[in-house]
Amino acid sequence: MALKLEGYEGNGTFSHGIHPPERKSISKDAAIRVMPTPDTVVLSLHQNIGGPCEPLVKPRKKVAWGELIGKGKGFVSTTLHASIPGVVQRPIRVTLANGRHMDTMPIKAEGDIPTDQDLWDEIFGGEWPTTGLDAYDPAQISQDISAAGLVGMGGAAFPTHVKIMPNDKKPVHTLIVNGCECEPYLTSDYRLMMEAPEPIITGALLAARSLGAGRIAIGVEDNKMAAVETLKRVAAGTGIEIAVLKTKYPQGSEKHLIQSVIKRQVPLGGLPSDVGVAVSNVGTMAAVARAVIHKKPLTHRVISVTGGGIANPRNVLAPIGVSFGELIDFCGGLKSSAARLVAGGPMMGFAFTNPDTPVTKGTSGLTVMSREEVRAGEETHCVRCGKCVDVCPMRLVPTKIAMAARYQDIALSLRYNIMACFECGSCAYTCPAHIPLVQLIRSGKARIAAMDRK
Repeated sequence: MALKLEGYEGNGTFSHGIHPPERKSISKDAAIRVMPTPDTVVLSLHQNIGGPCEPLVKPRKKVAWGELIGKGKGFVSTTLHASIPGVVQRPIRVTLANGRHMDTMPIKAEGDIPTDQDLWDEIFGGEWPTTGLDAYDPAQISQDISAAGLVGMGGAAFPTHVKIMPNDKKPVHTLIVNGCECEPYLTSDYRLMMEAPEPIITGALLAARSLGAGRIAIGVEDNKMAAVETLKRVAAGTGIEIAVLKTKYPQGSEKHLIQSVIKRQVPLGGLPSDVGVAVSNVGTMAAVARAVIHKKPLTHRVISVTGGGIANPRNVLAPIGVSFGELIDFCGGLKSSAARLVAGGPMMGFAFTNPDTPVTKGTSGLTVMSREEVRAGEETHCVRCGKCVDVCPMRLVPTKIAMAARYQDIALSLRYNIMACFECGSCAYTCPAHIPLVQLIRSGKARIAAMDRK
């Protein structure tokens, strides 16, 4: 189904990309369940793509739910808030799902927090205005977002206030809200669009107000038509368009979403703002509404717990810092066929082994893959088939980048535009030689980052 919206130039799709099995049916009909408050949460001091935050409280300090406990050290950083009430414990260092070793602030639960429907109503319930928002100052909206510690909740975890702020040097004319959720298996965004569309719409209006954007489109793939109709109903009269896009991976990538909706090409190495666009996720928009309207920080998020290896696939509203193991227990435990844990989805997620690993603000899902779902294959030599080139949505040559990274040739990696790769995994998915292209490219980027820090 191609996009046909008056005033929008795109045709609802982009060149290249792939069509992996969606496997959304495992959890798409599972209504969001509120997770009971865990005994302990472990909050990483690094919750975003930028710098870590600095702790503001010491061990044995009693904190309230939502209390500020960490402050960002730089502009591209975020604040951190207690996701449960309790007592701060001694800091520990943990390995996150992405393999990074980070300092954390554990909190042992003590005190009351709303549960079940009360917690849902506290976060997503109530009135969400769509009129009278001109009364909100654009700069104050961005400040409220910053104070609430918001990051992109689609997985990238880029600090939201950096994106959603007035910018005279690069004015933004269009806000595109990402409701594509193109990653296989994951359904947390879909369920949020179905069950809490009102704060998404209010958040989009507030974000556009902060940016000075005159147009708002919410992009949703055409395998989520129930969400399309729900959003259309709630957005009626607001001027927000619901852009129905072709189901294709990676449709939710910023640059390809922009191409699909308004047919603008973001320059290689550039940002959406270079073409007058800002892009943010539907979950982030709901958090924006809560931060601005109710002055409440980000402490919980919706997470898909799905895959053939989990007993009861669910979409869960859980506190930041809960362990993946507790999510697994809440969903009935692992099946005997469980073979791999992935933080996120199978294309861009990170495989990990320790169930004590904590959830962060950017955790969109936990995919528990069964033995049958894990594609087995021994790595062989590249056969120069060109399949990775055919599917790369960034028009790169993934094997050349990966081989340069494997042999630690930083100059050659940069010449092949390694930093333009956003690690969607299309190349690795289609590679008949089973070369771990994404892992090699990630290692090359890490080497470049380490060099830059010297």
